[in-house]
This record gives sequence, C-alpha cells and structure tokens, in this order.
Amino acid sequence: MTESLFQPFVLNATLTLDNRILMAPLTRCMADDNLVPTQAMADYYARRADTGLIISEAAIIRPDGQGYPNTPGLFSAEQIAGWQNVTSAVHAKGGKIFAQLWHTGRVAHSHFFGGEYALAPSAKKVNGSVPRMRELTYTVPKPATAEEIEQLVADYALAAENAIKAGFDGVEIHGANGYLIDQFLHYSSNDREDEFGSTPENMTRFPLAVVDAVASQIGTDRTALRVSPGAYFNIEGDKRDRQVFDHFLAELEQRELAFLHIGIFDDSMEFDYLGGTASNYVRSRYSKTLVGVGSYTAETGSEAIHNDKFDLLAIGRPLIANPDYVEKVKKGVALVEYSDTMLAELV
Repeated sequence: MTESLFQPFVLNATLTLDNRILMAPLTRCMADDNLVPTQAMADYYARRADTGLIISEAAIIRPDGQGYPNTPGLFSAEQIAGWQNVTSAVHAKGGKIFAQLWHTGRVAHSHFFGGEYALAPSAKKVNGSVPRMRELTYTVPKPATAEEIEQLVADYALAAENAIKAGFDGVEIHGANGYLIDQFLHYSSNDREDEFGSTPENMTRFPLAVVDAVASQIGTDRTALRVSPGAYFNIEGDKRDRQVFDHFLAELEQRELAFLHIGIFDDSMEFDYLGGTASNYVRSRYSKTLVGVGSYTAETGSEAIHNDKFDLLAIGRPLIANPDYVEKVKKGVALVEYSDTMLAELV
C-alpha cells in the first residue's frame, strides 16, 4: 500500500526527490545562545537524510523575529556557517534540505532581542506566555508601518540568499501557524485599514510580496510556502478568511513554486468557513504540487496521495522518534511511538 511513497518525485527541472516522504519542520530549540546551529543538529538532520526532502526547523530571518529560546537564525555569518555544517552533513548522506524562513510577528518577545516591542499587522496581542519560558507573557505588538513592511520583505529575501549560501537546496517560507505572514491573512489578527488590510487583495499584499521577493532572489524552483487557511493556532477563525485565501490561492496558482505545504497539526480538523478540511479546501483551488501533513501514517498518507488529496507527505513527530522512519516503513518494521520526553535531546 505504501510502495508509491518510495518512487522519485520531480518537483521541477532543478529538483527531483528520491521519495515522496518529507520531514516536516519541527522546532527543537537546540541552537546555541547565538542562535547558531550545533554539531548535534547536523548529526540529527543527517540521520534523517533518506527522506525525500528535509524541511528544517524554522530559522528566524532577523533578531526581532524570535519567539522561543535557542531557535536558529539565518541572519549572521556565524549562523550561515553553522547551517553549512548541517547541509553538508545531509548532502553527504545523499539527502536534500530546505530552510524554513520564519518571523513570529506578535508571537515574538522583546526578551530575546532587547527591543521595545514585537512587530505585527495590528496592535492585537496573542494570549498566554512563551513556551519553555512561561514567565514571559505576550505583549501588545506594534503595527508595522509601510516602511517596516518593505524592510521585512527585503529581510526575507536576504535570509533566502543566506540559506543558499549555507548550502540549502531551497527555502520554505513559513506563512502558517499563526506567525507573522499568517497574521496578515486572518481578520482576527489584522484590522488594518491601509493597503495591507480590510480586503483580500490588501491582506495578501505583504505575503505575496515576500513570495515574489524570495523567488526573485533564489528562483521559484527553490521557493516553497506553507499556509494555514484554517485558523487553529494563536489565531481565531473568521468566516471572512475564506475570501482572503480564495484570492491568495488564486494568486499562488499563477506562480511556479516548488510546492505549497499545508500548516495543520491534524488534517482531520474541519473548518466551517472552508467547507471541510484545510487540505481538501486548498486542493480544490491549487492544482500544483501540494504537501499534506497532520497525523497521517505512511498508510493513510499513501492512500491520500493515491486519491489525489495531495502529492507529497510530510511526517513530523514520528521522525523524531524514528530517525530511520523511511527504512522502517519500507521493511514494514514497527515504529517507536513518539513521546514528549524525546524533545529533551536530539537523537
């Protein structure tokens, strides 16, 4: 039933994957205090190089994008060198790896970068406190000015260039899961009345500018995007969001991205305003390469691909528990069950 997962998949003229299994981006908070990837991280990714493509844990594009402790960056020479060690280790094992580019927006905290505020679309704070550092509570962010938004676009493009310098095969722009780009795409986090808010065309302006700037910098063939049309994490849903994503997906359909990746923890979740699951909604509006994720097994993921629900399968937590996930699935060997205790170290 899973044989189709192990066939090569042509993303484009530049990139062919050895199989259809991707390693989903998984935040591990294991960079050093300068946000530089460590040798342990290089070893960790190299052990999973037999996946068709690794999508790295999210790497912040600039200091004020940080929302969690010890998350790696892609903005300093030292960080680029640290990532070069990671990508070299993956390539030595025959693997491919994309960097996920990240700015957490209103989920950032000034504790990490010494600033006065976090930047976001609007002055609407997220409730709660910072994971792993619960003594830090979220603050009301500062709405980004047009000039600051222009700089953010430039910084995403520079981070993409840095990723290629670091040896990555491409990048996935993190436009999902309630972080900065996603915050522009939902009414509950974006109440702007300027050219970046109020209408689908305006709310997608910044996300599309980032996509186009990155693609211009490194090529559309090496540029991917992750999206969360269903609000489920740090953002509340609004039925008007459907119109925003209808427009956004129509625009993305006109571009030649390496792939589009659903951002969801469990793809069985249904959203009234999307008429069902996030993946079914996106598939009905996006005909190009789509990556599904969210509590799939190799068997259910293979079936979903067979039924044209998506083209590639991203696996998350099972790959933490099973570095040899691909080999085990091929041989029909039982998988080690994931446990939160596994987050304490890189295996």
